[in-house]
Formats: sequence, C-alpha cells, structure tokens
Amino acid sequence: MRYPLFLDLTGQPVVVVGAGRVATRKIRSLLAAGARVTVASPTATPAIRQLARRNRIRWLQRRYRRGDLRGARLVVAATNNPETNGRVCAEANRRRLLVNCVAPPAAGNFIVPSVVRRGGVLLAISTGGASPGFAKRLRSDLERFLGDGYPALLTKMAKQRRARVSGVGRNAAARRRSRPANAG
Repeated sequence: MRYPLFLDLTGQPVVVVGAGRVATRKIRSLLAAGARVTVASPTATPAIRQLARRNRIRWLQRRYRRGDLRGARLVVAATNNPETNGRVCAEANRRRLLVNCVAPPAAGNFIVPSVVRRGGVLLAISTGGASPGFAKRLRSDLERFLGDGYPALLTKMAKQRRARVSGVGRNAAARRRSRPANAG
C-alpha cells in the first residue's frame, strides 16, 4: 500500500542517474517542481545536453559512482541497466533517501504517478506500478474531461471562500485569535 504525497522540491538537490528518454521526462518534471537537478550519465539525450548547456542542470558526464548521492534529498534511478539502478537504490536506501527506481521498481521506495495539472488542481493517478499504461490512459481521459477552464474556476472559488471564511473587515490578529488551536 502506498501513501500519497505531494512534495515541495523547490531548491532541493535531486540526483538522477541515467539520461535517456525516461530520465528526460523525469528531469523535466523535477525542474518544473523547482528542484536543483544533477544528472550522472556518460551519454545523454539532446534535450538533457541542452539543459546542461543552459545551466538548468548539472551533468556529470560519467557513470554513476558510489557517493554521487551525497547531499541529495531525492534520487531517481533511470538507467536502462537494472543492475546499475539496483546499486543506486541500495545506496539511496542506506542513506535513507527517497528513491524512485525505473527498473526494477521494487528497488525504490516511491513511485511517480501519472499527473494531471490544471492551474492549482493537481491530480495524481497510480496503479501501484501494475499498469503504467492504464494510468496514462486514465490521465488522458481526465485531461479531456477537465478541459482548460478549471484554473479560472478554482481561482474564483478560492477567492469566494477566502472572503467568506476570513471575515472581511476583521484584522489578521482577530482572525488568528478566532482560529481553532489545531488549525493549519
């Protein structure tokens, strides 16, 4: 059983081992989340090479070495070699780091769900690794169903709720005093 979690990676160091097609997708998502990404791989896709040239990522143009995970908050093992991925995951687990392993997935301690983003709405879809294709299909269906109008609707609803809940006209100190002790 997995525990769903949305993690703030803003400014956090993340190490990705591997620089192929799958790693490229994961790196783009990590950068979109604000992570500081270091990639360890002797070769890379053109997209990763361009990210390195533009100083968006740090690229260690070599094979993974023990110790490469030092200082990381999160790790992704995304090579096409399950043995290398296993070594990366073993080191990450010894260091008590969050680690996503592309293959074999069981070597990691978290999986990355399929995601639908619509403004402030973020939906995560997971099959626990049993059927990534089904998760992608469900994501596509949800993206079509949700369309593009949800960000504006969410913003409008949030503003209305905030105005109603915050007690328009009350100052911030009064709102804090009236808030239950265990709130937020």
